[in-house]
Amino acid sequence: MGSTSVTALTAADGLEVVAQVDVDDSLEAVTDAGADVALDFTQPHVALEHVRWCVERGVHVVVGTSGFDDARIAEVRALLDEHPEVGVLVVPNFSIGAVLMMKFAAEAAPWFESVEVVEMHHPDKIDAPSGTATRTAELIAEARASAGVAVPPDATTTDPDGARGAKVAGVSVHALRARGYVASQEVVLGGAGETFTIRHDSHDRESFMPGVVAAVRAAPERPGLTVGLDVVLGL
Repeated sequence: MGSTSVTALTAADGLEVVAQVDVDDSLEAVTDAGADVALDFTQPHVALEHVRWCVERGVHVVVGTSGFDDARIAEVRALLDEHPEVGVLVVPNFSIGAVLMMKFAAEAAPWFESVEVVEMHHPDKIDAPSGTATRTAELIAEARASAGVAVPPDATTTDPDGARGAKVAGVSVHALRARGYVASQEVVLGGAGETFTIRHDSHDRESFMPGVVAAVRAAPERPGLTVGLDVVLGL
């Protein structure tokens, strides 16, 4: 994602890549180059420290690192209370199609009794469920709660191996890891006599690049914390 993003940002009008920081490189390269915005595609255990380092130096940040969970987001929010002029944009998925898939799932969720999320990624991905699946489940849960819809029915009482998946905001989320996938997700909704499936597939990392460029452009204009690309896209 990092190298593909460098190519996309270099080609974008009005943007200039002034520094590239790889494993074991010093973050000082960011400020030495006078960067306005940093784009982080690293690992969850170091991404928060990168965000902290940038914010304390007045550099806006776009976080594309998967696994940036609620605890890390809460820490960023507290950090930004001390630096309100800095913008941090946390993006679970940069694909325009994936953002629309999440929006459509949230709109559909109150109309169906059952809803579950199935996410499919390559086996080199280190976190499960994906950030996209987690965010989708949260949006579904919020939409159902606002509509006063009951939790999905599930008579399962015995599941020692977790076959029913993880519970995220009360929504079952299932993670598949198989060679051949890049990033795919299905939201399966069910009602009496019918099912409705919303699916999105990214076949190449190029699918994320329009979102990356949009996020980098938006970060300086959005002081404070923003979660999700939907706000940037006006959704």
